[in-house]
Amino acid sequence: MPPSLALALWFVLLLGLLYYDPAKEPQSSPALWIPIVLMFIAASRLPSQWGGGTGQTAVEAYQEGNALDRTVFSILILLALGVLISRSFNWGGLVVRNSALAVFLLYALLSCVWSDFPLIAAKRWLRDLGNYFVILVVLSDPRPLEAVRTLLRRLSYLLVPLSIVLIKYFPGIGRGYSEWTGAAYYSGVTTSKDMLGTVCLVSGIFFFWDTLARWPERKGRRTRRILGVNFAFIGMTLWVLNLADAAACRVCLLLGCLVLAAARTRMVKRHPILLKTWVPLSACLCLFVVFGVDMKATIAGAVGRNATFTDRTILWPYLVEKASNPLVGAGYESFWLGPRLEEIWHRWPFRPNQAHNGYIEIYLELGYIGVVFLLGFLIASYSSICRLDLMSAESYTSLRLALWNILPIYNITSSDFCKGELMWLVFLLGAVAVTHKMRQPVKTVSELSPGAARQLPGLPLEIR
Repeated sequence: MPPSLALALWFVLLLGLLYYDPAKEPQSSPALWIPIVLMFIAASRLPSQWGGGTGQTAVEAYQEGNALDRTVFSILILLALGVLISRSFNWGGLVVRNSALAVFLLYALLSCVWSDFPLIAAKRWLRDLGNYFVILVVLSDPRPLEAVRTLLRRLSYLLVPLSIVLIKYFPGIGRGYSEWTGAAYYSGVTTSKDMLGTVCLVSGIFFFWDTLARWPERKGRRTRRILGVNFAFIGMTLWVLNLADAAACRVCLLLGCLVLAAARTRMVKRHPILLKTWVPLSACLCLFVVFGVDMKATIAGAVGRNATFTDRTILWPYLVEKASNPLVGAGYESFWLGPRLEEIWHRWPFRPNQAHNGYIEIYLELGYIGVVFLLGFLIASYSSICRLDLMSAESYTSLRLALWNILPIYNITSSDFCKGELMWLVFLLGAVAVTHKMRQPVKTVSELSPGAARQLPGLPLEIR
């Protein structure tokens, strides 16, 4: 098949999915396209990279960024702010309910003071702060559960089939070669096999969760069609994940699906505390095994990797020695800048621009204090999730638990904490607590008074 025809067929398929999607929510807000576009960029390539450039061929280019990228992100952030203002968003309630996150972000802003590049650090902090505004567009939606479903479904519709088309028909874009080993890899819509694995991880977790949530209603005609689409995308996702050969994402997908499946068992339904206890324990156990008793080689061998996690463990001690200030770090987004970056790129020909470990990355930029504040946010977010009803049909607590379980493990070999990366943005969908009026209108009960309607807990109603 000619590549242009394959691309045209993908576009027709995409339009068909968006227009005839059986899971389409007729009341979904057009504002959801703002986070969809942002997360599409985070999951794939920067706008400037679609032209073939990487924007990181020199130290100066990496520091300054690209004007087109800045313009696109600025427009998305301004649009998100406009939506939040039009919804009269409760900013005070947001800060109170997410005080641990607010403290971390304020400390990150303060760290710009001791950065060697304070202006660049401050600009990057503002850029990343804008990501939170875009995520709040989803969480402030009057029907947040449907908004999250619509966002993740449409994002998967965009990313997974396009990755298949690029891999099969546009090898110059969908494939690449490692600068370090020379080995060929599949990248699809992204720029690396690890990013492609993350796309599959998010898509797989979503469709598995959505399938389990809809399974009790599988006899309904509409539900059967939705499940058919889900199964098709689960198959495509697993196929692409196998091509990507991203071991960490395979492990995280398995762990996340186990959490989602366990949430549906009778034992957990009777005793939700079992799952809510196991999730943090499993994450801590993985961290202890990797860093505490140094079983990296054993774990790497179990997932089909070499003892160094593809040379990551060789890079880690070198970077820790380069830390400029162990207590407070080099400043927000300031470690990978200037002469230090030139020296690292001279020492490591594959030109790393991250530590490939989220905990070491935070340590390098914000020091031990930043790591403590980050752990404080993770603990606070988990405590907030645990207060929710695990079995409620109107919540997505099980998905939140799965994402929380994945994130600490995922960041052992990736640096996604507090960055505008796909995994972090998806995690925020479940970790950030927002105060708003939940409206999930599936029935209209005009004959009931508001007082009578309040006597029907658990039934989503729209009172007119």
